[in-house]
Amino acid sequence: MRNFFVLALLIFSTFIFSQVQSLNDNFEGTGNIATWSGDGCGMNNSFTNPFQTGINNSTKVLRYEDTGAQYANIRFETESNFNLTANNSFSLKIYVPSSGITGNQPNQISLKLQNSLLPEPWSTQCEIIKPILLNEWQVITFNFATDNYINLDGGSPNPIYRGDFNRVLIQINGENNNDQVLAYLDDFIYAFTDGPVFNNLVWSDEFDGNGAINQSKWFHQTQLPAGGSWYNGELQHYTNRQVNSFLSNGALNIVAKRENFTDQGQTKQYTSARLNSKFAFKYGRVEARIKLPTGAGTWPAFWMLGKNIIELGAFWSSTNGTVVWPACGEIDILEHWGSNQNYVQSAMHTPSSFGSTVNYGGQTISTASSEYHIYSLEWTAERMIFKVDNVVHYIYNPAIKNSDTWPFDAEQYLLLNIGIEPSVTPSFIQSAMEVDYVRVYQETALSSLDNIRLSAIALYPNPVTTHLTIDIPQQIMGIKAKVYSVLGQEISSFSLNEEHNIIDVSSYQNGMYFVKMETNNGMKTFKFIKN
Repeated sequence: MRNFFVLALLIFSTFIFSQVQSLNDNFEGTGNIATWSGDGCGMNNSFTNPFQTGINNSTKVLRYEDTGAQYANIRFETESNFNLTANNSFSLKIYVPSSGITGNQPNQISLKLQNSLLPEPWSTQCEIIKPILLNEWQVITFNFATDNYINLDGGSPNPIYRGDFNRVLIQINGENNNDQVLAYLDDFIYAFTDGPVFNNLVWSDEFDGNGAINQSKWFHQTQLPAGGSWYNGELQHYTNRQVNSFLSNGALNIVAKRENFTDQGQTKQYTSARLNSKFAFKYGRVEARIKLPTGAGTWPAFWMLGKNIIELGAFWSSTNGTVVWPACGEIDILEHWGSNQNYVQSAMHTPSSFGSTVNYGGQTISTASSEYHIYSLEWTAERMIFKVDNVVHYIYNPAIKNSDTWPFDAEQYLLLNIGIEPSVTPSFIQSAMEVDYVRVYQETALSSLDNIRLSAIALYPNPVTTHLTIDIPQQIMGIKAKVYSVLGQEISSFSLNEEHNIIDVSSYQNGMYFVKMETNNGMKTFKFIKN
């Protein structure tokens, strides 16, 4: 009877409630959370960042000041409800100065989910508490599928079975006390974990070998813009010489150098390379494994521009150019400034936001220039999700998508380059960005027959306690299946060789899992809950 109740609740929450897809707020006025409010505390959600350091150099933050109220908190509500089965992770940045706290409360932050429609919204709340450090920005993540949680009502089910939450409440250093707390919050993200499966590798360069780059995949952009200098006052010439871009031991090296070089009637003191991909695409996952250069004044980037850009000397411009920047849209997957070593950033430039960067987020990678890291973008028709080593630091998902905010419904191409800023130090000689690979994945286009067959697959019981049955059509017997945790870890893999397949899941930890079924022509993902 209990399993029937949980399954019914899961079905109800999945199909009856309208569901929140993703939320984000960087407090620069471009987020999609409009209802922040405070209880028993002072709150300013457009406050000048007093600690532009470490992982957070943004201009605006949310200021939270508990001046001694017994149950101080900040919160927001959504018009629809959270579906924690599909989407269960919240994250934010926080800075608490030691000078802004009193008393002996534990240094912690709590994120609570509540139903604001109840007379006492807290009565059925679910809470996750995390410790925090003082005097530094840090990213705190609350995952209701994997973290320890507290149900105020002990009879409440696991939060991922529920669909009645529509309020997020944040509390710092506990409640039921009169101590004071000053804190700053930034980059709130409700990270989307469901959506298209980008499993089909459609283009890549593994940069195998040594010597010249693959001219069939990359174009050297060397022509100076009108005025004789690159944008943002950059000091370099981009060249097609092998000293500035070459393959070595299975990696692309883009090298910025101090040297006098004359081209197009202009002599400059620095050289580098700027590569355009001869491949363009719309929607998918793009990732590159990169080790960054060092030196104040270096500005390496892995980014994208609309194929329709009109720009002198760009590969696609002569055949596809119809609009100028920023109408073409710009997606900065990775930027790094040598003057802010180890802080990496992603940003968006559109007609509604360009010049002074507004739409951006980033994180600190302590080994950005000494080790390789994977920088990635997941691009769908609804949102952009930016990650480093699979850790989300920014989501772009404007509430209104039009040509001003979302010129991203057309193909874009890839760029790799190192610029040299006017602030470059006199001691700079040369440094390289090393790229192990660049890969683009998209959804596999299933045949109509495969779609029908995959749609006929059934998993039950769901939730399951010990044994999961997977029914498949006879025509696809032998299909491969893999089980993944919510963190993307592969738990098991097997072939389904019968129409009725019984899988022992008794050793699995309680929680949500994904089963990916793969035919020769594509893949489909199913979910199940282990009790």
